[in-house]
Amino acid sequence: MALRPEVPAAWVRRLGTILLALPECYEEDAWVGVRWRVGRATVAHVFGGEDQLFRVMFRAPMDEVMAFENMGPPYFRADWGSNVVGILLDEDTDWDELAEMLTDSYCVQAPPHLAEQVLARGR
Repeated sequence: MALRPEVPAAWVRRLGTILLALPECYEEDAWVGVRWRVGRATVAHVFGGEDQLFRVMFRAPMDEVMAFENMGPPYFRADWGSNVVGILLDEDTDWDELAEMLTDSYCVQAPPHLAEQVLARGR
């Protein structure tokens, strides 16, 4: 069985900078990697896979899930959860685009009053 690599600390910090700016979002160690949550809902989860690739998983609005499924690498739809999607992270990751996707994930997962704060400030 292959070991899972540790996500580069710089990537975890960069994701944290995006996610911890959202109301009541917090970071914690997950069963593998690191995740960010609002309340008990996971907004994003980054980890290294046994295939030695790094991925960040998050939630997408239902009307965007099929697009993730059809775009192909680096995007994908997870095998679990109706709206769980992800992106493979590498040196070519578009961090601005990823920040938008993670903000959308937050708005899907957060209580309405918190999501409204983010939407009101224009993300």
